[in-house]
Amino acid sequence: MIKTLNWANRITLLRLLLILPFVACMVHINEAKIGDMMRYVSLGMFVCMAISDGIDGWLARSRGQKTTLGAFLDPMADKLLMTAALLLLASGRAAVAGYRLPMTLVVVVIGKDLLLALGFVVQYFITQQVRIVPVFAGKLCTFLQLSMVIATLIGPEAQRLMAEWYGVVWLLWWASGLTAVWAMLAYTMQGIKFIEEVSPGAAKGQKRG
Repeated sequence: MIKTLNWANRITLLRLLLILPFVACMVHINEAKIGDMMRYVSLGMFVCMAISDGIDGWLARSRGQKTTLGAFLDPMADKLLMTAALLLLASGRAAVAGYRLPMTLVVVVIGKDLLLALGFVVQYFITQQVRIVPVFAGKLCTFLQLSMVIATLIGPEAQRLMAEWYGVVWLLWWASGLTAVWAMLAYTMQGIKFIEEVSPGAAKGQKRG
């Protein structure tokens, strides 16, 4: 199977495989002797996964390597990584000291992904196909979420260099939440428009006109 995969899909698979060790390291970031080291390792893996998200997309576009498998695996890897990171950073065990994520933010971000997944299922049942066209709000949301997690993980060190760092992180938290809502609305409108264009009812309406 590996031989049939292009490099874009291999990088996506690697990102998926790194989620488990990322979680394994994160649950130890508050232990006395190894906590800081585990946080640094978690940060390194998260940054690598964030960069790989851009690399596999660039390879798929520049080399004409877009595949159905890649279209499925890439967003799945992104959502699994972000869901794991948010739940951990909001938990009592894996939250960064002084930078525990608000549970409201976690609910908003994960709820947005669940609602969109439900919307794609509805779209498929109605039209027998799914069309996902990236929107600016979605790309901005992804960027802000990645930045938010990184800024949170480096919080203790950044605080020593910049007293106002918590304010920066706080802004990133809620900017991520607001753009998640914006992205959800944008994709919902896109889905409704697509259903109206291709559904049998819409087609009949066009013929009658």
